[in-house]
Amino acid sequence: MNAIIRWSPIRDLADVHGSLSSILGHSLKSGTSKQEASSPSPDWMPVADIAENETGYLLKIEVPGVREDEISVMVTDRLLTVTGERKLEEGEGVHHRLVERASGTFARAFKLSANVDPNSIEARIRNGVLEIHVAKHESAKPRTIQIKSE
Repeated sequence: MNAIIRWSPIRDLADVHGSLSSILGHSLKSGTSKQEASSPSPDWMPVADIAENETGYLLKIEVPGVREDEISVMVTDRLLTVTGERKLEEGEGVHHRLVERASGTFARAFKLSANVDPNSIEARIRNGVLEIHVAKHESAKPRTIQIKSE
């Protein structure tokens, strides 16, 4: 008897991902390699934009649904690291029918250029977007040179 099987591109993509993960030695559930099972990896990665002007850099990282106290911004040497967690909203009697938004821990790391002042870094959340301002050193900012006549 022949059965009709409905084609699901998502299922096919998951099958390909599973095959690649087993080839590369990664677990789908934990996100860690079999060799590095002790070091957890993030569950998802928020998208980011980086803009530059004369005075510094502006990083915008989308973290909707994540509270300020669930995010950490750290600078070590010239590495800016943003970590946090978005929790799946659960409540008594709540049964999720569809969950498309990623949840769990996240992490992003950005290498800062040598022309920035790490002590100038400021961060704030506005409308679900984490904005991180990084100022350039005064010596890195453009300046106009006065031309003298003889």
